[in-house]
Amino acid sequence: MDDNLRAHVVISGKVQGVCFRAETQAAAAHRHLTGWVRNRPDGTVEAVFEGRADQVEDMVKWCWRGSPFARVADVATHYPRFTGEYGDFRIVR
Repeated sequence: MDDNLRAHVVISGKVQGVCFRAETQAAAAHRHLTGWVRNRPDGTVEAVFEGRADQVEDMVKWCWRGSPFARVADVATHYPRFTGEYGDFRIVR
C-alpha cells in the first residue's frame, strides 16, 4: 500500500472573504503537506494536498470545517495520482 496520497478538492459555500486560504495554508503546514490553495472566480476555493495518506485525509476532513467564519456547503474531492511535485504549500492567485 502506498503511504502517500494526493487529494484535489473544491470547497463551496461561504468560503471566500473569510480567511479560508490562509487558514488552509496553516492547517496544511501543520500536517506537513505540500500543494496549493486558491480562490476561483465562481466563489469556490480549490486546493491540492499531497503527503502522508492519513494527513491528507485529515486535511480533507478539515476542509468541511474550514476557517472560523466559513460556512462550508460541500467539499468535492477526487484523488489523482500522487506526484510529489510540490516543495511546500502555498496560496496561489
